[in-house]
Amino acid sequence: MMAAPLTAVRATLHPVTCSASKNHPPRQQQSTPQVETLRSTAAVAVTAALPLLALPPDALAVGGEFGILEGRSVALLHPLVMGGLFAYTLWAGYLGWQWRRVRTIQDEINELKKQLKPAAAATPAAVGAGDSSSSPPPPPAAKSPVEIKIDELTEERKKLLKGSFRDRHFNAGSILLGLGVFESVGGALNTWFRTGKLFPGPHLFAGAAITVLWAAAAALVPAMQKGNETARSLHIALNAINVLLFIWQIPTGLEIVGKVFEFTTWP
Repeated sequence: MMAAPLTAVRATLHPVTCSASKNHPPRQQQSTPQVETLRSTAAVAVTAALPLLALPPDALAVGGEFGILEGRSVALLHPLVMGGLFAYTLWAGYLGWQWRRVRTIQDEINELKKQLKPAAAATPAAVGAGDSSSSPPPPPAAKSPVEIKIDELTEERKKLLKGSFRDRHFNAGSILLGLGVFESVGGALNTWFRTGKLFPGPHLFAGAAITVLWAAAAALVPAMQKGNETARSLHIALNAINVLLFIWQIPTGLEIVGKVFEFTTWP
């Protein structure tokens, strides 16, 4: 296997000798400093290249043309990042739920205030005019259960507003969308770098579905900002399905990690 490359190297190293042997009878070769330098340089290059030429093809995942991208280090980045994104998905969901609570708690307060209006209107009529102006004013009436509930909800809403859940949820969703799509595509490319092909199956299809759900949920944000409750409910439903797919995908991901350790080497 090495004969042809070495023959070509010899022909390159001795161009003068080869041409002379064709046009003139053999004679004693004369070395010059330039020729000796060329021979030394070529000899060093051939010596350095021999280990690479002797490397068996199956020692590299695909062929070595992608270098470290075929190694174990890069392959393990995908499961590590996706594990972090799963936890971040749960965190983003919590922030979104808290922001929803800020909005719905105000609706509860408004409904309770409607119940107080008839009672407030009846209070002046119930007060008699027979007492003189010198009598002391009646003690303030105790708060009704409805008023107490309104005060509690109002206090809870104030605390929630301090958490800035709306902005935090929006920022978390943006990071999740950008990094999630990037890593989903990167994971598929890394599989191709290592093996030269993709493997259609539950993990690949679930990952593609998760990526599509991220994009679809983000596309509903403009309608949600305009107060569209249908868009808000659909946004929650899509993200709930996303989390379920994420959980279902974990076992197949761990199987692939095991294959990475089996068929790859560091780095």
